[in-house]
Amino acid sequence: MAAYPPATRPTLYFIGVTTGKSSIMTVFPAWAQALGLDAVIQGIDFPLHADPAAYREAVTFIRDDPMSLGALVTTHKIDLFEACRDLFDVIDPHAALMGETSCISKAGGRLVCHAKDPISSGLALDAFIPERHFARTGAELFSIGAGGSTIALTWHMMQSGRGADRPSRIIVSNRSPARLDEIRRIHGEMGAEVPVDYVLAPAPADNDAVVAGLKPGSLVINATGLGKDAPGSPLTDAVRFPSGGLVWDLNYRGDLVFLDQARRQEAARDLTIEDGWTYFIHGWTQVISEVFHIPIATAGPQFDDLSRIAAAASKG
Repeated sequence: MAAYPPATRPTLYFIGVTTGKSSIMTVFPAWAQALGLDAVIQGIDFPLHADPAAYREAVTFIRDDPMSLGALVTTHKIDLFEACRDLFDVIDPHAALMGETSCISKAGGRLVCHAKDPISSGLALDAFIPERHFARTGAELFSIGAGGSTIALTWHMMQSGRGADRPSRIIVSNRSPARLDEIRRIHGEMGAEVPVDYVLAPAPADNDAVVAGLKPGSLVINATGLGKDAPGSPLTDAVRFPSGGLVWDLNYRGDLVFLDQARRQEAARDLTIEDGWTYFIHGWTQVISEVFHIPIATAGPQFDDLSRIAAAASKG
């Protein structure tokens, strides 16, 4: 494995597209100090939809290198799972259902595949959606992009334990049909009770048309990576957000065109707008907890401290 030199200190890998631009590169050392971890972080960048052999090489290296403790995977979650499924000794139930890897860890000499997004996206969603919003308003949820993040967040919003506080309808769009077929299959396996529409949307104007038909108060999510992993927005500037709507961009860095489009309508349409920062915090703390086998709170003083540390480190 010449491409990956053996780690000389306990190492957490970040498998993504532009990992060097992520705040985690300055945040992780500050968190490690606060959590008492002797560890470093290392990025591994792949282009979108990389060669399966490249994913296998990285995962095999992490498996076999003693000081390589695990990884967070973003953007490549589904592709990496498909390429490397046979390399994992344990696949957690979320990962098996959703067909994705967002976290790799080691436990008792076994390589473990996790899907942490159902937890982290749920925590982030519940942090900004008003209490019983869907039960009160009958609003819908439109998630643009049918990848791992949408699979995870729709799973969270469909849970029967939410009772009446679930979207009256979920709409998922994607530029290509294959991902729509896959998320439809997963929703079918879940036995979801919430109606779901699957929309082939090869052009941003197709997504505009969906947004135009949403009920007041509905939630519109950019889960495409556009703005971070690739330029642009899945909507055009002609989009008209639902009155009283909620708008969530899973990105917190990059050229956030989607957020800019929403902010231009914030006052006139009475929008509540959220970027991906809290999602970033939950996503990373869930993985760090798993990889280093330490408990990390999802709310309260410890979580608030880690959030403050991250905000300060990202500005440094």
